[in-house]
Amino acid sequence: MDRAELFEAALDSLPEGVALLGESCQVTFWNQAAHAITGYTGLDVVGRDVPAALTPLLDAGCCSGGLGIGAHPEAARAALVHLQHKLGHEVSTMARIRVLRDGMGARIGTAIVFHPAECLDALPQGEAGENDDVQASQDDLKDRLESLFEDFDRGGRAFGVLWIAVDQAQELHKTHGAGACEAMLQKVERALAHGLRPAEHLGRWGEDEFLVVSHERTPGLLADHAQTLAGLARTADFRWWGDRVSLTVSIGAAQTEMNSTLGDLLERAKAAMFSSYQAGGNHITAAPEGHSCLPS
Repeated sequence: MDRAELFEAALDSLPEGVALLGESCQVTFWNQAAHAITGYTGLDVVGRDVPAALTPLLDAGCCSGGLGIGAHPEAARAALVHLQHKLGHEVSTMARIRVLRDGMGARIGTAIVFHPAECLDALPQGEAGENDDVQASQDDLKDRLESLFEDFDRGGRAFGVLWIAVDQAQELHKTHGAGACEAMLQKVERALAHGLRPAEHLGRWGEDEFLVVSHERTPGLLADHAQTLAGLARTADFRWWGDRVSLTVSIGAAQTEMNSTLGDLLERAKAAMFSSYQAGGNHITAAPEGHSCLPS
């Protein structure tokens, strides 16, 4: 197997659709995932006129006004592109492009990588149960996260998330009931809100979990901020039928990274939170950069 065959085999093994375009924007390669997503095979598109149903994707790769390659031609960018499947239904995809250059720096083509946009809906989050307020908070947070991540992907500023679980929530629910647990969570939320920075956002991310979207500049500053919020949670004076309940939180902190997804960011924060909980609670764990910190 020569290098070209090896390269094509590697691209064919990817779960994302990959299209390679030559200088004239003619498709020169179309992998198996691209076939699965669109219904069009390599025989349908490679070396042929592009089907009209796929021109939103391919025009985006060829035109400076498409996915933004005019302003920053070297940056891999993401945008929502609506295609028409070969069977006639619409397929919404998130597509990235990158200009390809030879060893002398001359442009020789474009690579487009795309995947179904439905993947954006599968963000890690806590269980909302039948609590409409929690569900509404999750929806609001998802909108904010997706908007911020799209901005980050286009070269905007990095941001971080703090996944916060109240250590006593499950035991309180078991011993005092749902009403006591909900009252406690509202108390914690008000305490956390006092420590928010300007432009930060706090919301329920599960029945007994919160998410803070933060613009701290570094992982270290994000972890320091988590320490402050954990201290505020401990000072929340919660009493139920005269009994004072001491409160602590487990926090996982993670920041955006290049060449990752929003789902990756949340998985890292969630895994860090579980590590904090398994450490006995009342703990902050910063997610390692570039890989998961799932507890063993």
